[in-house]
Amino acid sequence: QVQLVESGGGLVQAGGSLRLSCAASGPTFRTYTMGWFRQAPGKEREFVAAISWSGGSTNYADSVKGRFTLSRDNAKNTVHLQMDSLKPEDTGVYYCAARNGLVLTATYDYWGQGTQVTVSG
Repeated sequence: QVQLVESGGGLVQAGGSLRLSCAASGPTFRTYTMGWFRQAPGKEREFVAAISWSGGSTNYADSVKGRFTLSRDNAKNTVHLQMDSLKPEDTGVYYCAARNGLVLTATYDYWGQGTQVTVSG
């Protein structure tokens, strides 16, 4: 049973920063690809960023590239999403997700409960 718990959300002024964390419980954290998704009110959930099981590869949505940085600490079973230069359009519920990083076709099967990020103008 894999459990993911997000934290670090809150209210911040445009141009400010937040650091989201995702703590994972489970025996195979090192083999997971970890991703972040977000969902704004009334919109579909969208991809934000992902990091490979080794930490050697990251991918970012075009909308956040250059502003967000994803890292992982396998020893602590934790990933962090550093969000800088935040914009009001970054507002939404941010979800941590995990998939099998050793299988090319694996889908994100494990999800956290989400943490709210609100960026005011």
